[in-house]
Amino acid sequence: MTPEQQENEQMILDMVDKFLETDVRPYAHQLEAADEYPQEIVDKMKELGLFGCIIDPEYGGFGLSTSTYAKIVERISTAWMSVSGILNSHLIMAAAVQRNGTEEQKRHYLPKFATGELRGGVGLTEPDAGTDLQAIRTTAVRDGDHYVINGAKTWITNSMYGNTIALLVKTDPKAEPRHRGMSLFIAEKGPGFKVARKLNKMGYRGIDTCELVFEDYRIPADRLIGGVEGKGLQQVLSGLELGRINVAARGVGLARAAQNEAVTYAQNRKTFGKPICQHQAIQLKLGEMATRTEAARLLVESAAQAYDRGERCDMEAGMAKYFATEAAMENALECMRIHGGYGYSKEYNVERYFRDAPLLLIGEGTNEMQRIIIAKQLIERNPA
Repeated sequence: MTPEQQENEQMILDMVDKFLETDVRPYAHQLEAADEYPQEIVDKMKELGLFGCIIDPEYGGFGLSTSTYAKIVERISTAWMSVSGILNSHLIMAAAVQRNGTEEQKRHYLPKFATGELRGGVGLTEPDAGTDLQAIRTTAVRDGDHYVINGAKTWITNSMYGNTIALLVKTDPKAEPRHRGMSLFIAEKGPGFKVARKLNKMGYRGIDTCELVFEDYRIPADRLIGGVEGKGLQQVLSGLELGRINVAARGVGLARAAQNEAVTYAQNRKTFGKPICQHQAIQLKLGEMATRTEAARLLVESAAQAYDRGERCDMEAGMAKYFATEAAMENALECMRIHGGYGYSKEYNVERYFRDAPLLLIGEGTNEMQRIIIAKQLIERNPA
């Protein structure tokens, strides 16, 4: 990174830090408890241009590296993890268009994505298709210069208050292998595109996560990303590398938040005549928490740099996602234990960390799947 790039990165990170201190931290606890959508925070993110983080400057974005973007996500997640999801799902959609779209699609959609005029996420998961995306049943049938889409999606972020999603469908349900029949569309809300209900979640509250239903939803044929059928799964998988790096960065942020809360509390709370940070049992926990957080951060940085170089990085992204999210879960639990009874109270942030962390173990591919991906790549890269 050149000195100019380093200066630009630091300016953006300073801007994000100021935004978090002014517009997020003071309101996160109340909004999360009420499961209230943070519209004012989203409006401020639009104003700051954050929805264009990784979109090329020629299309109106900042053109930030994935490494810088990961640092932004980490900072946001330290303040309130739900806000990072508002950004991440949107940028996976934008990345799919930027990497795979026609030039006409890029020029029409990316500037609107960058400003947040069009904002949304990715429509992949279905009631019977999560990790196995090739099992989706939503179909798109060509009808003149349109496609007619029917089916349902679930666990779709940004789908109630957003207006656009990258929608994965089957354009040829009989294709073998199955991925050859899958296509990805830029789907804007309209007749036949229905938000069925908002899901009530244990954590990750405030952000809209919904079930969607498509009933004879007509979409212009020029919304097919790349203009060619049968490329959808490959387009999605390239975006999931970015998504996994993002979720890993969220894990670092949450692990750091739990660590920070534990360090502060351990210095203020006294038992047996001294601060609990002077008890060896607490010191052991703090030492493990700090080491996990820093190791997770370095794995995320390694994966982000590989992505920026244009290398295949499913192994690196999988390692980062697996380790960082497990670190978040472990640090959240240890933070709660250090806080004792107070950690179980909704008056403190600690219990929020404990509710938010499990989602990271599941989202963007379960951690069980990440270990399988890592093992397969390890074998492929090191043939006997």
